Amino acid sequence: MDLLEFNEHSLYFDQPLPAPVEALLNEAAEGYAGGNAELPLLRAYVLAPGNLTVLVALYRYFYYQQRLDEALRVAEQARIAAGSALGFPADWSSLDLRYLSNAVRQSMGLVRFCLLALKAEGFLLLRMGALEDGMARLRKVRELDDADRLGAGALLAVCEAATLPVAV
Repeated sequence: MDLLEFNEHSLYFDQPLPAPVEALLNEAAEGYAGGNAELPLLRAYVLAPGNLTVLVALYRYFYYQQRLDEALRVAEQARIAAGSALGFPADWSSLDLRYLSNAVRQSMGLVRFCLLALKAEGFLLLRMGALEDGMARLRKVRELDDADRLGAGALLAVCEAATLPVAV
């Protein structure tokens, strides 16, 4: 299956947000430069903890603040939330092509979202020094994305080359 070929009319961020949540996300965006984004983002999260738009905003905030532990937790939550809508197991290592084949009939956009969230988890774990855990997630994405449309293979190749023993 080609993860770049999909014709969906609706993606996660196209879904309307409740007005108070949208107002909080706008407040966070306006307050980011002045250091006033976190509280509105957390308030939006309390109002809509499973909303993918809120989770992506919170993930980006933590990532750009170099708060990688928190970004990792949010990436996991986003993957589980989107995967739940598709019938995916919460345990990423259980994902296989059977799950993807069924899920693409529902939403290719959410399938891509889940795999990109898993790739983000892998990348964050690499950045945090958990190489084996990070590479395991990247391998799973690569296994499910045989054309490497999401780029996990290239990242994995760099990691594997860097961890090879040097011949003397």
